[in-house]
Parts: sequence; structure tokens; C-alpha cells
Amino acid sequence: MRAGTAGRAERAAPPRPLRRLVMALRRRPPLRLCARLPDFFLLLLFRGCLIGAVNLKSSNRNPVVQEFESVELSCIITDSQTNDPRIEWKKIQGDQTAYVFFDNKIQGDLAGRAEVLGQTSLKIWNVTRKDSALYRCEVVARNDRKEIDEITIELIVQVKPVTPVCRVPKAVPVGKTATLHCQESEGFPRPYYSWYRNDMPLPTDSRVNPRFRNSSFLLNSETGTLVFSAVHKEDSGQYFCIASNDAGSARCEEQEMEVYDLNIAGIIGGVLVVLAVLALITLGICCAYRRGYFINNRQDGESYKTPGKSDGVNYIRTDEEGDFRHKSSFVI
Repeated sequence: MRAGTAGRAERAAPPRPLRRLVMALRRRPPLRLCARLPDFFLLLLFRGCLIGAVNLKSSNRNPVVQEFESVELSCIITDSQTNDPRIEWKKIQGDQTAYVFFDNKIQGDLAGRAEVLGQTSLKIWNVTRKDSALYRCEVVARNDRKEIDEITIELIVQVKPVTPVCRVPKAVPVGKTATLHCQESEGFPRPYYSWYRNDMPLPTDSRVNPRFRNSSFLLNSETGTLVFSAVHKEDSGQYFCIASNDAGSARCEEQEMEVYDLNIAGIIGGVLVVLAVLALITLGICCAYRRGYFINNRQDGESYKTPGKSDGVNYIRTDEEGDFRHKSSFVI
């Protein structure tokens, strides 16, 4: 009987490795629970501290809008037990801070073109480039444990470029340098520039495009200058510039640049002609001087006496004779 019972017990007992696994599983849960108890209590404590604390969030902390459009500056209260919190908006530009919404009304330069939506958000109509700034939403909830919260929103107003000012030389001799200028000062963000010749866009470097292998120019897309180190006949054409940014683009009128050949023979011939004319003028002046056209040799009634003559001879020039004669006179 005992042998049979022992045999059944041995058959019913699980294998030794399985028993070890069961014992390990029985020991682990209490250890995990004990390890997690501090975190659990900290979470409850943290949630308890947040009860009644005002908190703000925004759906867009960096809105970007084009000039003359409308924009909403999002400021949303997520947690608060105060039914009527105090809302304020401030505009920050550099070191200057001004009220935008205070005492439940719009203030400053936004008066008449802004309003508060959904208790806290601020909507601005017809934004201008002067509206680009930091805007701070401040909420004061007197009935909350944490009474004050604030968020800052950066508004960027993009401005479309105006017609740029272009300067293109009208005529340049072959082999000389030439610089084309394009400038625009209204667009924001700062525009980049591109040049076109005969309605064909030019690359920033002529060497990177086989189509312009006969040219030698560099284009600075930030400053708008197009510099030819040595112009060729193929560089002649109609040029215009386009200033572009994220808000739009603008172009200047086409201007023609002519590249002409230097006539070396004509230049040498012209120089020789000038030298010949100068030589003839000089020769004419010399001849006139020798013939006395520049000397007045008639001195009517003029007489002079040569000093230092011991013989007392006077020399008199008369109009009738036209030459010099002398007379002797005795000195008494």
C-alpha cells in the first residue's frame, strides 16, 4: 500500500527543472511590486501637486505668414480651476516690451485689427512687417495652486520683394571685365538673385555648364552681382535679374549689353592723324614767329642812348628810314 502510494506521488511530482521554474516565478512578483511601489507613490504625489495648476500650450509656437494676411497666435489653457483668469498679451521687439492685450482690450498699434479668440488666443488681421516680433501670452489664475503661466510665440512676417534695381553696362570691348548689379531692399527674408540672358537662366559659374563654355563669369546669388572676367562676343544680349524669397519674386526690365571688337588699326591711324595735326600747328607757329608776326618792331618816336659811350655818340631811329643811323655831336 505504501509502495503504491509512493509510486503515485513520484508520478504526480513534476520534474526537478520545472519545479525550479515554478519556485522562481513565485518569488519574482513580490519583488517587482516592492520595486515599483516608490515610483507609484511618486506619480500620485506628482499628479496631486499638479491639481489646480494653470498650464498653457500652443498649437504653433513659430507661425509664418505673408504680409497683409491674417494670423492666429495660439494660446490654450489646458489645466485650471479658475473660471475667469486674467489674460495678457505682450509684444517684445529687441529691448522694448509693449502691451497688446490688457484690461480686456487690444492696445497699441494692433487696436482695430486684432481680437482675442477662445478666451486666450490672439488673431491679427492685415499683418505688416512691423508685426514681426515675440508675443508672450500670460495667464493669472488666482484659484489655482500655481497661479501664473506663460508661453512665448515668435511671429515671422514675410515680405515679397519689390522690383530690383539693375545696372548693366551698355557697351564693353572684347576681353575687358564687366560687372552687372542687381539689388532689392524691401523683401524679407533677404532675397536671393538670379540673372537671365535672352530669357535663359545663367548658372552661378559658367564653367559648370557646357552651354556657357565660351563665357567666363561668376554669379553671387546673395549680392546680385554678375562679374565677367573677360567678355566675349557671345556675351552680348538682353539681361534682366529676378529677386526671390519665400513670399514671392520680382524682376527688373531687360537691358542690352553689347560686346564689340577693338579696331587696332583705326586706333593707330587716329593717333597718327592727331600727331600730324599737332606737328603742323607747331611748324606754323615757328614760321610765324620767325617772320615777326609775334614781335612789334615799330616804336614811333622812340630813341635811346647807349650808356658808357665815351665818344658821346647818340643813336636815333626814324620812321622814314626804318633803320638805325648815327650822328656825331660834340660835347661842350
